[in-house]
Amino acid sequence: MIGAMSDYVAPVEDMDFVLRNIAGLGELSTIEDFSHVDADEIAGLLDEAGRFFSEVVAPTNRNGDIQGSQRNPDGSVTTPDGISQAYDKLVEAGWGAIAFDPEYGGGGFPNVIGLAVQEMLTSANMGFSLCPLLTQGAIHLLDVHASEQQKLDYVPKMVTGEWTGTMNLTEPQAGSDVGALTAKAVRRDDGTYAITGQKIFITWGEHDVAENIIHLVLARTADAPPGTKGISVFIVPKYLLNADGTPGAANTLECVSLEHKLGIHCSPTAVMAFEDATGYLIGDEQTGMRSMFTMMNSARLSVGLEGLALAERAYQQAVQYSNDRTQGGRPDRAKGEAAPIIEHPDVRRMLLTMKAYIEAMRCLCYLNASAIDRTRSADAAVAESAREQLELLTPLSKAWCTDLGNELTSIGLQIHGGMGFIEETGAAQHFRDIRIGAIYEGTNGIQAIDLIGRKLPMRGGAVVAELLDAADAHAAALTGDLAEVAVHITDATAATRTASEWLLANPGDDGLAGATPYLRLLSTVVGASLMAQSAAAAQRELADGATGDRAGFLEQKLVTSRFFIEQLLPSQVGLLASVTRGYDPIAAFTP
Repeated sequence: MIGAMSDYVAPVEDMDFVLRNIAGLGELSTIEDFSHVDADEIAGLLDEAGRFFSEVVAPTNRNGDIQGSQRNPDGSVTTPDGISQAYDKLVEAGWGAIAFDPEYGGGGFPNVIGLAVQEMLTSANMGFSLCPLLTQGAIHLLDVHASEQQKLDYVPKMVTGEWTGTMNLTEPQAGSDVGALTAKAVRRDDGTYAITGQKIFITWGEHDVAENIIHLVLARTADAPPGTKGISVFIVPKYLLNADGTPGAANTLECVSLEHKLGIHCSPTAVMAFEDATGYLIGDEQTGMRSMFTMMNSARLSVGLEGLALAERAYQQAVQYSNDRTQGGRPDRAKGEAAPIIEHPDVRRMLLTMKAYIEAMRCLCYLNASAIDRTRSADAAVAESAREQLELLTPLSKAWCTDLGNELTSIGLQIHGGMGFIEETGAAQHFRDIRIGAIYEGTNGIQAIDLIGRKLPMRGGAVVAELLDAADAHAAALTGDLAEVAVHITDATAATRTASEWLLANPGDDGLAGATPYLRLLSTVVGASLMAQSAAAAQRELADGATGDRAGFLEQKLVTSRFFIEQLLPSQVGLLASVTRGYDPIAAFTP
């Protein structure tokens, strides 16, 4: 039937292009930790990963949505048919471990390679991908803040995926306001803690795909001060460990219900109840917020990647549908002969809009991930520059890419016309699944506040200014037909400099009122800068004699780059007025 959900094919050629030309994969091999990485072998690795996720995980996506995870009367959870088997194959293949420390069984690859693999997993089945994603975040927290013994006890099995991890933060009365949480931790004589409280929105909080679940739980000790300063974080495993490190007695915790959600039905989102459950303190008491942000900062890039991944899946399906669906005539066809809708200019514009934004998002997310890798450089100046770039790009990746995920999956649905509104085609699933991205791991409004409150002021605004300088340099480097669109980038950087200066001079509600449009403006400028950089790389390779399919791929790079810079970027320059207008027009509103 025309309109049935399409297969997923990993865009390996574009991934490899971005890794080499934007993320600087070749340069990462100069960092001691990654000296074993051969950039020329990465394309083969991505090919094999793409085959795995297309053949093993992608077929579970539709049934995962329709069937969903179910809680049983005994509190256990059954995942949809095929999910447990696919997870076993993922563990066996080791794809989730490639970017972790070899000391704990990881592959030792750069984070940016792990992110590329994660993109494939997320496109294949977002709900499924959340299980490894939360485990990854928990590993990062343990790696940075846990004791050596705690790492040895838990991290190796989590790296392999044999055990999974969660973050138990949110409570019914404490969402974004973490300081309002009330879960209690009472110290016992043996040094463990009794954890009591209820947590909501716990992703993969209970399931049947792994033999143990390592919950990381935020709670307050008896003498803790109010607010975020009084929070501690604890390891609370589903099964306590035996002396030999194997899962033993069940801990006193339970999944009391599963949320009924708009999307990501495959992912069991649990309400977890802890009743004097045994917990193990990570670090010192009242340092939980610092530990939690280690996990959340890791997760924010991964959530931004979800916007890219779902937009890619929706784009692939929209391309297939627009080639299959015939409707309406064209001047070059016989009267009464219907044309594939991809021949209609408006449909082509929608597809090109999707493709151009997808390529820009991939550049941003991969650059963000490579900044994590570059912080490990032995050159202190390189490491510090990477740290600043990481700080600045993370809220852009999280918020811009998930906002675009919402918009682009909606365009994909629009291309399907009325069939897009029918669940049978599967186009609506992508739209429903990504809607959570702008909400969890810090709403996009919080990302915008973080951007203007913490990231823009770095070095008095110099970090943002240097990013805009790079954009101007990439514009100046455009040659040939693309040189004529460079003015759109310089106009946009000028507007962004004005907006940045105004925000630095206007803290408080005036600045907060302009935070969201500023994040959109800055993100789009960065996207245009990276598309210009991509175009220049494509031009160089074409000049070196690329032929055949490769030449066609590079020519399309020039098409999408030009479209982004010439047609998508200019509309965002108008956001300057929204950034600098101040709070008064908003304050005057009476709902």
